[in-house]
Amino acid sequence: MDASDLPEKEAKVYEKICKKYKVGFDTLKVRDCALKILQVEDLEPLLVGKDPFADVADFPFWVRLWESAIILSDVIASLPGGKETKLLELGAGLGAPGLFAAAHGYQVTLSDYEPHILDFQRVSAAVNGLNNIEFRIIDWNKPPKLPLYDKIIGAEILFRKDFFAPLLKIFRKFLAPGGEIYLAHDVRRKSLPAFLNLAEKYFEIAFSTRKIKDEDSEITIIVNRLRPLL
Repeated sequence: MDASDLPEKEAKVYEKICKKYKVGFDTLKVRDCALKILQVEDLEPLLVGKDPFADVADFPFWVRLWESAIILSDVIASLPGGKETKLLELGAGLGAPGLFAAAHGYQVTLSDYEPHILDFQRVSAAVNGLNNIEFRIIDWNKPPKLPLYDKIIGAEILFRKDFFAPLLKIFRKFLAPGGEIYLAHDVRRKSLPAFLNLAEKYFEIAFSTRKIKDEDSEITIIVNRLRPLL
């Protein structure tokens, strides 16, 4: 399927996106699965003068497919799961990890904080024929009523310290018994250790590192797995 074959509802959403952004579908392959991800092609006007590791309050994190999201997609694709497994992606942005989870049969909820971000997710889900995804606006400070999830995931979501306490509450409230949390962040994300210091009061934390190449260099991604303490 391509944009011309989108269902009527998603086609209208796609048309609305195209009026505001120059976009295209890039194919991302993770293991044996390839998905089309709707992305903004002209990032310069949105990112000029902004540093994702310094000016975090004003940086539009949703607009890029981060290396950490690619690594997290691979992590999720490697885990056992299926149609009985409920997964929530927080701060999903373009939603790659959640989309790959859905492609592997998970019942997925993709979330972010603004409707236009969910529009990108909806179009990507539709163009890949994924109908096992729910889309939710989630304000971390005032989360809506949600079910319990077997897995909660996030890539580059620990960029502001004032989000730490709300995120921990979400993790503790909406993670199902026996569930797991997977987080992926660029090693340069200096706020990560501070969050993990708080989280270790409630969770057993494991970590691993992965390396991925971008255009100019090799980037180290830290993947954390959190399980509730017994």
